[in-house]
Amino acid sequence: MTQISLTFPDGNKRDYAKGVTAAEVAQSIAPSLAKAAISACVDGRHWDLQWPIEADSQIAIYTMKDDAQALELIRHDFAHVMARAVQKLWPEVKVTIGPVVENGWYYDFDREEPFTPEDLGAIEKEMRAIIAERDPVKTEVWDRSRAIAHYVAKNEPFKVELIEAIPGDEPLRMYWHGHWQDLCRGPHLQHTGQLPADAFKLMSVAGAYWRGDHTKKQLQRIYGVGFKNRDDLKAHLTMLEEAAKRDHRKLGREMELFHMQEEAPGMVFWHPNGWTVYSALQDYMRRRLDRAGYKEIKTPQVVDRVLWERSGHWEAYRENMFIVEVDEEGAKEKRINALKPMNCPCHVQVYNQGLKSYRDLPLRLAEFGSCHRYESSGSMHGLMRVRGFVQDDAHIFCTEDQIEAECAGFIDLLSSVYADLGFTKFDIKLSTRPEVRVGSDEIWDKAEAALESAVRKVRNDYVIDPGEGAFYGPKLDFKLTDAIGREWQCGTFQADFNLPVRLGAEYVGEDGAKHRPVMLHRAILGSFERFLGILIENYAGKLPFWLAPRQVVVASIVSDADDYVHEVVAALRDAGLRAEADTRNEKINYKVREHSVGKVPVILAVGMKEVAERTVSIRRLGETRTETAGLAEAVAALAGDATPPDGLARK
Repeated sequence: MTQISLTFPDGNKRDYAKGVTAAEVAQSIAPSLAKAAISACVDGRHWDLQWPIEADSQIAIYTMKDDAQALELIRHDFAHVMARAVQKLWPEVKVTIGPVVENGWYYDFDREEPFTPEDLGAIEKEMRAIIAERDPVKTEVWDRSRAIAHYVAKNEPFKVELIEAIPGDEPLRMYWHGHWQDLCRGPHLQHTGQLPADAFKLMSVAGAYWRGDHTKKQLQRIYGVGFKNRDDLKAHLTMLEEAAKRDHRKLGREMELFHMQEEAPGMVFWHPNGWTVYSALQDYMRRRLDRAGYKEIKTPQVVDRVLWERSGHWEAYRENMFIVEVDEEGAKEKRINALKPMNCPCHVQVYNQGLKSYRDLPLRLAEFGSCHRYESSGSMHGLMRVRGFVQDDAHIFCTEDQIEAECAGFIDLLSSVYADLGFTKFDIKLSTRPEVRVGSDEIWDKAEAALESAVRKVRNDYVIDPGEGAFYGPKLDFKLTDAIGREWQCGTFQADFNLPVRLGAEYVGEDGAKHRPVMLHRAILGSFERFLGILIENYAGKLPFWLAPRQVVVASIVSDADDYVHEVVAALRDAGLRAEADTRNEKINYKVREHSVGKVPVILAVGMKEVAERTVSIRRLGETRTETAGLAEAVAALAGDATPPDGLARK
């Protein structure tokens, strides 16, 4: 019998018969390991315990202690068990696909009647019964004709269509969870009893077109979440409850920040309060960029297609661009323009004006650039995903030898900005060369080494994502963590050797010859719209005092104090604070409640006692106690609180 050699994580090797399964390997090491095993890693691939191993390989055995692999299997098995439960309850339902997604899974079903919340409860109950049966999970490889015949006989047309779309030389793997069968690549757990029956929940039902094509049949998609244990599920559900309270769309209405409407899908109508926050954030970023050596520019929003063709965006990005056709006077045909989806090609045009020397580099050009991208109606979500947005965009033109220093300087700036805005934790991902790319391996080696060296100077816990770089160069992505543990990818830093060539960017080197600069694409916030949505949710609407749209409301307790209220407001405004008066004929408790809902950070209550003593009664958002201070003292203290984190007073 042919032998193969398997190498374990500790470097030890063992010989086995060709075709040995990972389950048999685990058993050969220890019965306890065989019992605990859930899957394996074979030459870097996640491997089912039942799959045969046909050649010399590196192998590791996974157990429930391996979180990433365990959660992948748990969620994938939950999807199959859910589909089995649905067909047990409603045998006429047709099944399609059920992939793992973040925190859980979904499965798409073809059913005439819509699923109800009560149906979800019944499905959960049936799933727990299936888990309790501890049915074995089995797998086989079938040929195409057998698989198609099987699904034709079962009247499962969606499975037949899936098989017909799979390349002809790819094996078809079938899985059984007990008697219920599905087409699936795997891997899976070894029996249904390995699923934690108290660690899942079905969350919602949504419509979904078959294979994402709006011309095909609409299905019903059931979403579920699943974890390793009940505590993790409870923590996730608690986080979702907190996220719902923090929903920026809800808070945006309560705080009168913005609205959106059908006549301008994906576009934001900023109200005075919202635009105040927007402007304060933009002013802060403008000051930070100015001190970091950036030159601010402004480029057109409508640009002829010729530039997009030269840059390569017309071919790669055309479907996401808004097209503007113009009847030019005297022209035989319409001139085709596009609203810019990004700023990069326009920044090269600014760079190209006038001869550049190596002494001019690095040249950092920044723009709060208005961009427009077509997003499908189903993908848009408040401020988080829009069609019209402004980026804190900048491009650095530099030599290859300057990449590392520019990258390190950018990371320092980004870290400082995030800290100022209340985000102390963020992760860095280095994405390296993809298979399809431009530029020589020598240039890629230099660019990747420069980015990695710069990151190492800041921190050692970055993650490498092989093959996920842009086609023109490697990139760093920065993912920050908010107050309730959610991660948001905002900042980016990308090295581009391609666009300067396509658009003719040059500089005269120290040797007197012309060279191509490297173009570094970078953003800290990303889009202002999305980042403001993140900020609102991070602070649950209780924005830092310097950013709050209405910083102070001065409320009268009795109408006889109205004149003093206006005097206090005038003093606050003279000190640069955003203050307003509330002299309505309402009780003070009513005023306090209303302004608390609007997330006003400070309410100054004024009655006749305060008038007589020239004081104010200070109540801060979220606190029940009040304090009394003299007017001059209170104004000075609040003015100090309103100073932005970069230490510069507002204009």
